[in-house]
Formats: sequence, structure tokens, C-alpha cells
Amino acid sequence: MGAPARTRLAAAALAAAAALAPAAAGAQPLETQVKAAFLAKFAAFASWPPGTLEGAPVLRICVVGRNPFAGALDGAVRGQTVSGRPLTVVRLAEVDRGSGCHVMYASGSDRQSAAQALAAVRGQPVLTVTDAARGGARGMIHFVVFEERVRFYVDLAEAQRSGLGLSSKLLSVALTVKR
Repeated sequence: MGAPARTRLAAAALAAAAALAPAAAGAQPLETQVKAAFLAKFAAFASWPPGTLEGAPVLRICVVGRNPFAGALDGAVRGQTVSGRPLTVVRLAEVDRGSGCHVMYASGSDRQSAAQALAAVRGQPVLTVTDAARGGARGMIHFVVFEERVRFYVDLAEAQRSGLGLSSKLLSVALTVKR
């Protein structure tokens, strides 16, 4: 399957998850699985500045702080590649500029709040993701449950300040886009 076909397939999967994934009260495992699936797909809709991925054998998704996904994220990334690199999940108690994250889900912990994790990588080409269920800090992508479905907001301006590009396909399924 060529790159355009994979991109179309990933876009269709992202749109289907947004449209069909209810997050009804009491459905925490389903909500967690949907968020993990989104997190595994976001990298396919991002572009990094030239040279950023050079020499990186894998694309690292870092979960910083508490890990709400258990094995759901590992399952979601299994077999997935972005720019020819397999996705891998790394769990960190805290993050800094040298952590080597390409995508970072910041949930916060006693060692480093989500806001502190975001500040630690601000301005770096790291796609940051946060969750309304885990506090008020907002990354470039911010999960919410809206009308009983897992959805997300996008802060395109923050992504661009960090040198990242986000696909119009991703922006089209976002609840809102801050420009």
C-alpha cells in the first residue's frame, strides 16, 4: 500500500473513531481505548521540521506521568509506522528537552504536573496531547468528551510555534481549531 493510500486509510480511521466512538458514563475502558487509538494515529497527521526525525529509528510516543491507557496504547501502536518508522510507547515519570519524545501525552503526576511537562518541551518539535479528564493544562491536542463521544481540540498556533505542521484532515475532525 502506497503512502497516499495509507494516509487516506488513517484519515478514515480517525474520522470513524471521532464519529462512532461513544464515551458514555461508565464506559471508561471504551473511552480509554478510543483515546489510545487517536493517540496512535495523531503522528500520521503531523509533520516535523526537516532533520527532526533524521537518525530516529522509531517514532516515540511518551506518556508522561500517570498512565491511563494500561495496555490499550501498546495495542494501538502495534504494527503502526509513520514516515517509515515504527511507533513505540515510552513511559516517563517526567520529561525534559532531551527526552526524545516525538509525541507526548502529559497526564501529570506528583513528580511533574502536566503543565510542567508542557513547559519542559515548549518550543520543541514535540506534538503535545492532554486530556480534560486529567486537568486543565492544554497541549496542542486536547481530549474532551463532547456529546458522549471522545473528541479533541487543536491548538494549531502552538503546533506551528514548535515547528510542527498538522494535516487539514486532522483539523477537519477537531471540535475546534485555535489558529
